[in-house]
Amino acid sequence: MKRGLLAAWLLALAVTASASPLRIYFIDVEGGQSTLVVSPTGASMLIDAGWPGNNGRDANRILDAAKAAGLTQIDFLVVTHYHVDHAGGVAPLAEKIKIGTFVDHGPNREDSDDTRANYAAYQKAIGNAKHLVVKPGDRIPISGLDVTVVSADGNLISEPLPGAGESNPLCSSETAAPDDNSENPYSVGVLISYGKLRVLDMGDLTKQKELRIACPRNLIGKVDLFVVTHHGTALSNSKALVHAIQPRVATMDNGARKGGSVEAWQTVHDSPGLADLWQLHYAMASGKDHNVGDDFIANLEEKCAGKSLAVSGEADGTLTVTNARNSFSKTYKK
Repeated sequence: MKRGLLAAWLLALAVTASASPLRIYFIDVEGGQSTLVVSPTGASMLIDAGWPGNNGRDANRILDAAKAAGLTQIDFLVVTHYHVDHAGGVAPLAEKIKIGTFVDHGPNREDSDDTRANYAAYQKAIGNAKHLVVKPGDRIPISGLDVTVVSADGNLISEPLPGAGESNPLCSSETAAPDDNSENPYSVGVLISYGKLRVLDMGDLTKQKELRIACPRNLIGKVDLFVVTHHGTALSNSKALVHAIQPRVATMDNGARKGGSVEAWQTVHDSPGLADLWQLHYAMASGKDHNVGDDFIANLEEKCAGKSLAVSGEADGTLTVTNARNSFSKTYKK
């Protein structure tokens, strides 16, 4: 090998070896959602901001995660939909930290006074900041990652993503899913890719939309990390989707008494190839048989300290999940 080519190869090898991992912080917002994604370049994307009120509890927990990640601002804040447990915390958070670009699906679609009020508060929080309305197939331009929008405003990708498109034999056993006139089926869903690593988060997307994206062909393909949809409720998490994407690891942002349903838990738990499911809370109503082992749960008590789960991901597909409550950590090689 020529000296110049050898030097370039060694430099590329050194850069690859020293590259920072993808970091994901699953912040406990007590049954809402708030997930902080930090790219290998240090760029940041927050998916939802939890609840308002509670003496600024959720905004402060997000700020703690941002500080731990070394951030001074949030580059992109993705609001999946306008329910209070996802969008309610945007306004108090925006008072505490700079947000570069707000990302959402467009206008509120739910005919309810509460959700209209949530949307009005969100619009006020945006003010004159940058604002991006996304549709399926769009990419959120966060440096160092490929973030593809798979659902938004009730619409879904219509063509398979790279490596996807296989016929899904699970579709024939699915019953028709009911209509949902709330904001849930309008959720912004994203597939986050870093090298060989693929992470799927679809907010509170409900079964009718899941079946359209999974049937008759699986348009998503397989993923490495699945953020269990809708906090682990049975209104979402159809077997035809969850078992088709075959996650290696799953995380559930349930609360002590919100989400974590027996049916959804079992569907995820039984997914082919799943190594482990991690939970933000012990699901009080589900019993020992439908909760994972204590090491894999960030908060065991209903009145808790708000401990988080953290994920470190490598471009080769390796994942490491760490429980902030007890520092228990497990690595998953691809």
